[in-house]
Amino acid sequence: MRAIIQRVKEASVFIEEKDTAQITHGLLIFIGIEENDNGDDIQWLSRKIARLRIFNDPRGLMNLSLCEVSGEVLVVSQFTLHASTKKGNRPSYIRSARPETAVPLYHLFINRLSEATGKTVKTGVFGANMQVRLINDGPVTLFIDTKNKE
Repeated sequence: MRAIIQRVKEASVFIEEKDTAQITHGLLIFIGIEENDNGDDIQWLSRKIARLRIFNDPRGLMNLSLCEVSGEVLVVSQFTLHASTKKGNRPSYIRSARPETAVPLYHLFINRLSEATGKTVKTGVFGANMQVRLINDGPVTLFIDTKNKE
């Protein structure tokens, strides 16, 4: 499971030009699920995200978590996070989970993240063609891969 986590001042998802979900001050999370992801990956990642100290304290140091700053969360599915560009110029998405595997894991991740943060998690629509707008704060952008825990 891979995640791009961005600290944002605001973010929103549009589908067919309709504002589907929006947040202010919080985290925009792009999530990619691969075939061998499971509940352990979800548990580890949701807890890690909830505890990340990437928000500024009164001294301007990144010492606070999402919960400590009353931030919001927006999760967007993104199978392209597992793209392989090793050969040629056309990315391969063979590592990305098929919908019958990915959709249940996506919903489980949203539920676990909501439990870990104590917040309602807003989302895009799995598999939809979405336009995402954001104002990155910092910018602060992190990449986390549950198969390569650095």
